[in-house]
Amino acid sequence: MLDRIKASLPSLAPAEQRVGRLVLSDPRAFANLPVTELASRSHVSKPTVVRFCRSMGYDGLSDFKLKLAGSVSEGVPFIHRSVDVDDKTSDVLVKVIDNTVAAFLKYRNDASTAAIEKATHALAATYKTGKRIEFYGAGNSGIVAQDAQHKFFRLGVNTIAYSDGHMQVMSASSLGTGDCLVVISNSGRTRDLMDACDIARKNGATTIVITASGSPLASAGHIHLAADHPEGYDRYSPMVSRLLHLMIIDILATCVALRIGGAKLQPLLKEMKNNLRNKRYT
Repeated sequence: MLDRIKASLPSLAPAEQRVGRLVLSDPRAFANLPVTELASRSHVSKPTVVRFCRSMGYDGLSDFKLKLAGSVSEGVPFIHRSVDVDDKTSDVLVKVIDNTVAAFLKYRNDASTAAIEKATHALAATYKTGKRIEFYGAGNSGIVAQDAQHKFFRLGVNTIAYSDGHMQVMSASSLGTGDCLVVISNSGRTRDLMDACDIARKNGATTIVITASGSPLASAGHIHLAADHPEGYDRYSPMVSRLLHLMIIDILATCVALRIGGAKLQPLLKEMKNNLRNKRYT
């Protein structure tokens, strides 16, 4: 990204060149500063800063800064390096956090909004017709499935979560037209999840799969939400994939809440929070 900006400088207007040179001199600062400060440091107007971002092919300053932050994080030391037995605590801290942040930013840049929109529409439609919504996962993905059930329950959406393979296959057999199944798997190669997804799809249920691109599960569902973060097993690797799946569930839950009527949910969420707060010790 920085190489492309450097190569484009000669073709830009002088004012926009000053913005480009500011990016190249300190990309990390540029990604975090407000537009007023960026304009001041570049000695240009705020519209010129936005104009520069658009001339680079981005929607505006916010989009440009997000992509820039992703590029900067991809170049941070320790990114994509496993934790080593000789690491100090400070090294582990940086590696775990930076790997997680880089994975989130990569997803932000690569995510298919069209697929998320389709999944949101399917879940909202299932809720509105009173049909069943179920979440399946195994291992760490089973934890994500339970979290998904909790998040949707807070929205007033009744769902079921299963992490046991036999229960998944049996429950999938009873799903039908109008129902919705969300299958979560990092590898996309778990046999029980594959079988459950196949059964539900054949019975007419809408299937949404959250898994790695190119995996068998990715092509088994109606809607694929790509979550690409390979875990290394030669040395300890933090379970960033689980955090990535949790974030995707958060996105879906938020989109569904807005689709089914966000304003109506406020009193319900407030009541839940107050009731939970009243149960705490002072």
